[in-house]
Amino acid sequence: MSEKEKNEFGNQTFKRNFSKKEEINKIKSGMKRFRRKSTNRRHLDEKNEIRYIPRVNDRNRHIDKEVDGKEEKMYVIPLGGIEEVGKNMTAFQYKDEIIVVDAGLTFPEDEHLGIDVIIPDFSYLESNRHKIKGLLLTHGHEDHIGAIPYFYQKLGTENIPMYGGRLTLALAKAKFEKKDAKLPKEKVISGRTILKVSKYFTVEFISVTHSIADCYAICIKTPAATILHSGDFKVDLTPVDGEGFDFGRLAQLGEEGVDLLLSDSTNAQIPGFTPSERTVGESLKDEFAKADGRIILAAFASHVHRLQQIVNIALKHGRKIAIDGRSMVKIFEICSNLGYLKIPKDIMIDIDKVETYPANKVLILCTGTQGEPLAALSRIANGTHKHISLREGDTVVISATPIPGNEKAATKNINQLMKRNADVVFEKGIGIHVSGHGCQEEQKLMLNLVKPKFFLPVHGEYAMIKKHKELAVAVGVPEKNVILSENGAKLELSKTKFRTAGKVPSGATFIDGFGIGDIGNAVLKDRQNLADDGIVIISISQYRNGKFNKQVELVTRGFVYNKDAESLLSETKELIKMELSSMENEGIKEIGKIKQRIRAKIGEFLNKETDREPIILPIIMEV
Repeated sequence: MSEKEKNEFGNQTFKRNFSKKEEINKIKSGMKRFRRKSTNRRHLDEKNEIRYIPRVNDRNRHIDKEVDGKEEKMYVIPLGGIEEVGKNMTAFQYKDEIIVVDAGLTFPEDEHLGIDVIIPDFSYLESNRHKIKGLLLTHGHEDHIGAIPYFYQKLGTENIPMYGGRLTLALAKAKFEKKDAKLPKEKVISGRTILKVSKYFTVEFISVTHSIADCYAICIKTPAATILHSGDFKVDLTPVDGEGFDFGRLAQLGEEGVDLLLSDSTNAQIPGFTPSERTVGESLKDEFAKADGRIILAAFASHVHRLQQIVNIALKHGRKIAIDGRSMVKIFEICSNLGYLKIPKDIMIDIDKVETYPANKVLILCTGTQGEPLAALSRIANGTHKHISLREGDTVVISATPIPGNEKAATKNINQLMKRNADVVFEKGIGIHVSGHGCQEEQKLMLNLVKPKFFLPVHGEYAMIKKHKELAVAVGVPEKNVILSENGAKLELSKTKFRTAGKVPSGATFIDGFGIGDIGNAVLKDRQNLADDGIVIISISQYRNGKFNKQVELVTRGFVYNKDAESLLSETKELIKMELSSMENEGIKEIGKIKQRIRAKIGEFLNKETDREPIILPIIMEV
């Protein structure tokens, strides 16, 4: 630039073409556009009464949202799935709205005599049913959807829609067939589906891999916080089918900012990675190649990806497939209709036609991997199956490992199968089963993708969730930001705090037949007493004038064998007569007092004589 040009340029006066107010407005407008471009978070207008503020990309620097100077807060309420494997259910509450994630069941243990299944206690939800805006389902396993018909039976279906993947909803609806509950409204979702469930709750479903199709993590957004519920997951890089593990969206949510992560803790004690489901298919191919006779293969009915691999291998080896077990038949029906199972033409045969085919052309696919007494494999093992009798040359493949608590029953089945000269394949090292849950490295990967400020390990026994806490701390979550909670805890969450703020009613509800919750601890205790020491029934006749007929009848069941204990029972009758005479002299005529005296006196006597505590059941009949 020449000296002349510099002088001209230096002496030039510039004038603004807009006022100061217009300049400020333009700057504000530019900032708004920048905010919209720099975040993927949904911005809802003021009419929807929600606005999400973009946050700094740092797990420890979250911008707080305040209303009238007070920090917004919401509540996370686990109702099942903590310090246990099963009956998973969590409620999320903000102001006067609640959404529920999953409604699962668990199966009874030895002390739950006569109980069919166990579900969460719905008391808190029943007392707040008008606040519930939806039931969100992560996937279709029993420990996540098994309690759904009971949930709607108790709470009604009118105002609580059900959200989940296509297969998950089909499996959930199938559970209503024998239950006294109407089907709720439903909404089928897929990966990255974003739904405005209610005034305050917006949710997004993110695809993850597990041992069943249509498995999702759920991102929950309210004005108070953003939460991610992982559901059950493993990181399967070569899934058999489905949408796969959505690394991109989970990482994106981590960049946007997640206040709280709830994550699956099942395999927190196991180092490394869980192998891909495809490895099971390769191992099963080897077993099919070695088998000369019939193959009886037991697997989880809901493990659709494994079932498809089994069907494909059977086709390759020219074997017809017969299926047995109610849940297996139901899964084949639902999944083939929806296209989740591709069944070749003419490969299926009825179970009663198995004997008409050559042994090396048959595959029997059945339930019973956990040693359930009435399952198909158990009936085959103990020789009570209607159509299948084990013979030499049969190969039994158990493509599962026992769930904690089922080891004894599963081992009993294996022993029974071996006694019948079958070749039983069940060992872990063979590779015929892999877990559907991520091990330590996958759990750490989830934590690193999501980068939560606070962490709540769920879905696991105490040792599992405690180990999961250690993994979270190892990847950088501050220890003070991790809570080891329990079912029924009311956890308060805001942008800056995560703490226990109280308790709500929780626990287990026992299902026996058609009864929901009519079996309590007192009934179970009586059942245990009956199993341990039996019952003594005392029949007494009482005249209207208050006198007693001295002919006392005594019946025992499970206590002593009457013919071998005649002297004991005779002494008991004499003692009863003496007590009746004593009550006559005292003028006691109230039925309740009479029964109480008889129970106390005879119970004490029999315990002293036999060191047993049978249930004493006096029956007073007026004559």
